[in-house]
Amino acid sequence: MNRLLQGMAIFLSLITMVTLAACGSADGGTQDQPTANESEQGGSAEKELSGSVVIDGSGTVYPFMAVMAENYMGEHPDVSVEVGRSGTSAGFQKFLVEKGTDFNDASRQIKEEEAAQAEELGIEVKELKVALDGLTIVIHPENDWATELTEQEVIDIFLAEKGYEKWSDVRPEFPDEPINRYGPNENHGTYEFFWEVILDEQDLAEGINLQQEYSTLVDLVSKDKYAIGFFGYGYYANNKDQLKAVKIDFGDGPVEPTLETIAEDGAYAPFTRPVFTYLNVNHAKEKPQVLDFAIYAIQNSAQVAAETGFAPLSDEEISQMVTELEALQ
Repeated sequence: MNRLLQGMAIFLSLITMVTLAACGSADGGTQDQPTANESEQGGSAEKELSGSVVIDGSGTVYPFMAVMAENYMGEHPDVSVEVGRSGTSAGFQKFLVEKGTDFNDASRQIKEEEAAQAEELGIEVKELKVALDGLTIVIHPENDWATELTEQEVIDIFLAEKGYEKWSDVRPEFPDEPINRYGPNENHGTYEFFWEVILDEQDLAEGINLQQEYSTLVDLVSKDKYAIGFFGYGYYANNKDQLKAVKIDFGDGPVEPTLETIAEDGAYAPFTRPVFTYLNVNHAKEKPQVLDFAIYAIQNSAQVAAETGFAPLSDEEISQMVTELEALQ
């Protein structure tokens, strides 16, 4: 009898153990599945980015950055990327203040006084080179006399010292008609590049029509047969049906600005310049979406540059900048 009772007790114990094991498996026990905390710590469910990224600055860089922002928001719908185009210098004024913009696009490098202002405010600034641009001299489509100019002729046309008033002052065979000059105003890095680098800081010719909006410049030149103007290659490339680009002779024959000739060591080198965006590193460290956008912009810079009228950087330059940005994480 005692043996029978002992046998029944052992049998009941086995039944209980099997039942508990089955219940543990059915209700998602911990043996094979991680807890919620373990999943989070493993990083398998990365937190979605959200918030805003605020960019202002260069009108030249604007088309590049506007496309970049649109592409990024397509992949990160909870992040709002706002892109302005007040001009390089005006943009730095919005960037170098407390709670300023996250990025400032620039068609020139930051000036010493701007860098000093950043240091005084405790803003760590990182320069990011995004593409190469070719300063493009444009004329009306019906202009058939100034389709090729030497570098010096371009300089002389825009210099006050020369006092050119008519096209025939440039070359006797040119029309005896007034030269109407156009360009971006002092808010733009393109103006500063043209005045500082091309004209060597000499006075501009009197009566030059300087505008804030590049679209206005395109419109003015496209309607004026005796016009000549300057701006970045991208605005010409997007308006080829309304404008004609002047081929520039730098000493070895006329060179047309193209994505192939625009290079720091290429045929169009004298009129080639790098363009930038400047990152507020303080913001990048505080706001994950700002740093993520910076990395994304550099990683995709070559593709977007080609789409928006800029020559891309080398793979080596892009890789180096991405490595430096990832080190901020």
